[in-house]
Amino acid sequence: MKIFLNPGHQPGVDSGAVNKELGLQECYTTLNISKRVKQYLEAVGYQVQMVQSDNLAGESPQYINVTESANTWGADLFISIHCNSAPRSDVRGVETLCCGLGDEGERLAECIQDQVVATIQKIDFNFPDRGVKKDVRGLAVLRATAMPAVLVEMAFINNVEDAKLLIDYEDEFARAIARGISDFYA
Repeated sequence: MKIFLNPGHQPGVDSGAVNKELGLQECYTTLNISKRVKQYLEAVGYQVQMVQSDNLAGESPQYINVTESANTWGADLFISIHCNSAPRSDVRGVETLCCGLGDEGERLAECIQDQVVATIQKIDFNFPDRGVKKDVRGLAVLRATAMPAVLVEMAFINNVEDAKLLIDYEDEFARAIARGISDFYA
């Protein structure tokens, strides 16, 4: 199986969401966690390609086109890994987005969501399960991919509690995402 990972945002170009208080940038957090996900998936025999780029579907041609790369490589699954942010800093939790109703993308989203929730709630039992968001067509990485695709919003980087989880439990997030992908194939 061929898994395509897309750490959200691109260092030096688009940091994504930021927690100024803790000095945490989404682009580096997603890259660190995605590297670990890649290692875990490769350790059990999956082929993994990873691209972090500000060009999701042709809008920034000076950078690698993420969705074109996944489609050309013939990926079986596409997982984009992000940190969420909200106007209010008291919003917390994980949510996983997919495009389409009742398809493999939804099942993949549910597998990853379940694993992240179960893992992080062992650390912080108040960590909210914000659920799977279905039929999200506005995101290029979900719309322009030719394979089941999901976008994981691991936690709210602008919430101090969630941001500390992202800092202290990178490996737990990575293992949970990798287990969710394996659950999809089980």
